[in-house]
This record gives sequence, structure tokens and C-alpha cells, in this order.
Amino acid sequence: MESLLARLPSRSRIAVIRLRSMGDCVLTTPALALLKAYRPDLQVRVVVEPRFAGVFEDNPDVDEISPRVGSRVDLALNLHGGTRSMWMTLASGAKFRVGFAHHRLSSIYSQRIPRAQEILGEERPVHTAEHLASAMFWLGVPRAEIPRAKLVAGMRPSYPPYVVMHPFAATAEKTWPRERFFAVADQLQAAGLQPIIVAGPADDATPFSKFQVLRNQPLGALKSLMSGAPLFIGNDSGPAHVAAAFGIPVVVLFGPSDPVTWAPWRTEARVLTSSGSIGQIAVEEVMAAAEALRNKNVKAGA
Repeated sequence: MESLLARLPSRSRIAVIRLRSMGDCVLTTPALALLKAYRPDLQVRVVVEPRFAGVFEDNPDVDEISPRVGSRVDLALNLHGGTRSMWMTLASGAKFRVGFAHHRLSSIYSQRIPRAQEILGEERPVHTAEHLASAMFWLGVPRAEIPRAKLVAGMRPSYPPYVVMHPFAATAEKTWPRERFFAVADQLQAAGLQPIIVAGPADDATPFSKFQVLRNQPLGALKSLMSGAPLFIGNDSGPAHVAAAFGIPVVVLFGPSDPVTWAPWRTEARVLTSSGSIGQIAVEEVMAAAEALRNKNVKAGA
């Protein structure tokens, strides 16, 4: 049967609804790259909340970034699945309203995307990047290797050698104890790497006042910072995916989230987990992971 993409005329408009959050937005970019590589003529509008729009800025696979679907859309692709995105899809007036069949209220879709495992032909847990890319394969993009996430950064900062650290997370269960992050930062500083702590507007960075703290920076600044870093260390959260998009080595500490689904995508990484709480991960484990990545990079550059 002819695919949906084959049925779209040249320069058709596609609205890809991906309202939030930082990590999800970053991991949507491989799917967009696959779509544009196959149909560069399509006009792709990413529908995203303004606070996450910076993820897609300057991306050559994105023609427009907007908080609204707008009018005259030929295909609305809902990669979010929440109630608001459902209403946006329904109100789009698009001939094709597409989303995953497991979404609540998926009856509003004109076409429902099956499980990623069915599309990929492999009955196994899939990474979020694979899950989102599977939607493109179902639409008609030929199966291909799913690329690294694509973020575009401005000028790299002129700091001395530094390590980006993100000692915060959305929930306590995903947050490694801050005194241990401090201990790691202290040891890295002694080894010649300047720790730079990135913090959001609601994060209490007071315990890290000894180090340079960048608080509530725009996404453009965060991208530039990550693009020049030789190492990232942090909890399982959005900044870890930003770091991975630039291919820098990352050490990520996981609490209850599944690393199979949310591990850094296509970069050199050490994922640290515990059979119990995240607090059972020791400082020595993090330092050993960081040192292994640093040594590997030194050898690779030799």
C-alpha cells in the first residue's frame, strides 16, 4: 500500500507536535533528520513550547518553530500524546492526523502508528530515539540507521578545560546526593578540569557556590557550553541529552528511569545504576567512570 509520505505532494506542510520536555525534544531531532533526508521538499513546522524552542533553533531539518499548529497543514504528526496536543491535532484541520495508537484519545487520529517493535521488527525494549524514528519509518521513510541527535550551537566559550555538571533532576528519586556531586567536582578541579554547574530557575545551586554556576541560561547558551566540553557528568535529565547530541563523553546517574529507554544516544557514555536507590552509587564509581572516559579520549586523540 502507498505510504502517507508518498501521497503528499511536493512542498506539503507537516506539523510535528512535540510540546516538551528538553530530553524528548532533543531525541526528536534524529526522526526529523530522517524525514528531511528522504523528503527535503516538505515544509516541517515543529510545534513546541517556547521554553524548549531553542532545541530546534538553526536546525536545517526544521523550517519553522511555533507554539501553535497554525493553518493550512497537510499532515499533523503528534509525537507528544498529551491532552493539549490531542486538541491541537484535532483542530489542525489536516487531512492526515497521525499519532501512536497507544495515545489516549487516539480515536481522533485518521491514521494510528503501531508499536515501535512492530515497525522495527524486533520484540525488545526500544530507546526513545528509536521509538520516535519508528514513526518516520511507518510514514514511509526507508529504514536506515537512526542518527545522533542534532543540535546547532553558536560560538564555543573560551573557558580553560572544563567539565559540565548538572546535579539536579525533576524528582528526588532521580537526584544523586549533592554532597557527592560536590566531592566529584572538587576532585576534578584538583585534576585540572574547571567544574561548571548548570542549574535551572528552580534549582538551589547554593551548595556549589565554590564553583562557577550558570543559572537559568537560555538554551542557546547551554548548547554552546556543551559543544566545547570534554566531559559531562549529571543525573538522568535533559542536559545529559544535550551533551550527547554534541558527541561529548557523558557520565549519567540513573534512579528509577530505564537506561535502555533513556540512556545517552550515540555518544561515548558510562551509565551508572543501582539495584536500590540512586544514593547507593558511590563517588568512587563516578570518578572511575569519568577517568575511563578521559583516558579513552586521550588515547583516541593520540
